[in-house]
Amino acid sequence: MSIARVLHAQRRDLGGFEVGRMLPAARQRMVGPFVFFDHMGPADFPAGIPRSVDVRPHPHIGLATVTYLFDGEIMHRDSVGSELAVRPGEVNWMTAGSGITHSERFERARAQGDHIHGIQAWVALPRELEEMAPTFAHHGAADLPTYEGEGLWARLVAGEAFHAKAAVQTHSPMFYVHWRLAQGARAELPAQYPERAAFIAAGTVEVAGQRFGSGDMLVFEPGQPVPFSAVEPATVMLLGGEPLGPRFIEWNFVSSSRERIGQAKADWRAGRMKLPDLDNQEFIPLPADIPGSRTPR
Repeated sequence: MSIARVLHAQRRDLGGFEVGRMLPAARQRMVGPFVFFDHMGPADFPAGIPRSVDVRPHPHIGLATVTYLFDGEIMHRDSVGSELAVRPGEVNWMTAGSGITHSERFERARAQGDHIHGIQAWVALPRELEEMAPTFAHHGAADLPTYEGEGLWARLVAGEAFHAKAAVQTHSPMFYVHWRLAQGARAELPAQYPERAAFIAAGTVEVAGQRFGSGDMLVFEPGQPVPFSAVEPATVMLLGGEPLGPRFIEWNFVSSSRERIGQAKADWRAGRMKLPDLDNQEFIPLPADIPGSRTPR
């Protein structure tokens, strides 16, 4: 078993709060279909937080957003008519496809205060599905297989792994798993997929004789199972799957085509992706000067 590389969270300010961004990274653009991975919190939001903390309406193409919380609540609204809160143990899977606009608001936190901790990931779509119609799906705990024993609690958030399959519709071979390990517990990530990683969201684990803690992402070489042991109680997210090939990433847009990203930017600037006004908030403008398209591999 070999650790290919260790990634450390890069802090990013979203305007009202910070996240720890793991993907894309300079040394690792994707893991399987996962092209983006943000660790939100843990953070305590007092009652009465300003609306500037909300993530204002913004567009996506060519990907699915996957929101999964350990603690707290986020209100999701989008341009296909979805309006729903995501809570711990649930999954919001929004497929942008040809184009969608959405916002994420901390309404419960504004009303009564909240403790926010979770992950938002982006999963790239296969090239033949990048222009599919946008959709939104919400899944509760009943759709997500769980396992418990010998100090390990596990939930399959999406995809297939450990001889189980989640009810979440995915579009390429992948897995996304939430582990909670008691101190001293041991667990193993099988060699089922060619691209695999583990993100430590809390606590400390030992892998390959080394200790890793919150904010570390371990990317593994293919072909061998990976044993874990918990030095202290730990929360770990496992992710990966089959590679999809290079993607261009610019602002909130992901595509296998540089030209398609240019079209999406023009559509956003011209207002063609902005209706309906989701929640009477200003839309996020396209930055005046954003880096050129980047390939993740």
